[in-house]
Amino acid sequence: MLKNIKRIMITNDDGVKADGIIRLAKAVKSYGEVWVVAPDVQKSGASHSINLHTPISVSEVEFPVEGVKAFSVSGSPADCVRIGVLNLLPKKPDLVFSGINFGYNAGTDVMYSGTIGAAMEAVFQGIPSIALSEGTNEGYIITDLWLDKILSEVIGMRHGTDNIVNINFPTCKPEELKGILRNRFVSKSCIYKDTYICNTLPDGTKTYMINGEYQENAEDGSDLKALFDKYISIGTVNNIG
Repeated sequence: MLKNIKRIMITNDDGVKADGIIRLAKAVKSYGEVWVVAPDVQKSGASHSINLHTPISVSEVEFPVEGVKAFSVSGSPADCVRIGVLNLLPKKPDLVFSGINFGYNAGTDVMYSGTIGAAMEAVFQGIPSIALSEGTNEGYIITDLWLDKILSEVIGMRHGTDNIVNINFPTCKPEELKGILRNRFVSKSCIYKDTYICNTLPDGTKTYMINGEYQENAEDGSDLKALFDKYISIGTVNNIG
């Protein structure tokens, strides 16, 4: 269990100006000093990648939550965690949050997610980490109603550096929410079955654009099954490092 939290760092993969990270910063302020270190632009799908061959630009930016110091970083979400922990913060944070992501991070999507990658980098650095995501299409409705309760629960959990806590809020009306399901495992299924649409340019060059077909097949007990059934999903993702 985490005790005496003094310093919290927040990152994401949607960018330092994203609505989700602002809402999360407001919600965690009561738990300790908050620092935001996040990408300068959208970096979804960056997974756990880090920048090795070009310099990373960092700028302190104004942030719309009083008392929160924020930095915009040109690198990946994982870069944000590394630079924040190793260079920007005066001392190592006690806890790292990643999110609130716009769109679920559940099932096989966790392998591609910059949100999950950033959270995983935190545990690589020996810091307990929690990832939060919500559905699109007004997914914030459930998040905003339940965020404080969920935060108080997961901050009180026993945390280690062999996994991250992964939380997903479903898109549904408040009266449709069935509750919270804990200890969800990562589904081997996906939300979208992907194909690529090919287009041939006048010079003969072919371009390919991803196209996903929505589906709701998931195993009982999994994170995706919980979301499809309109539950808040709480589970862990293992540190494979």
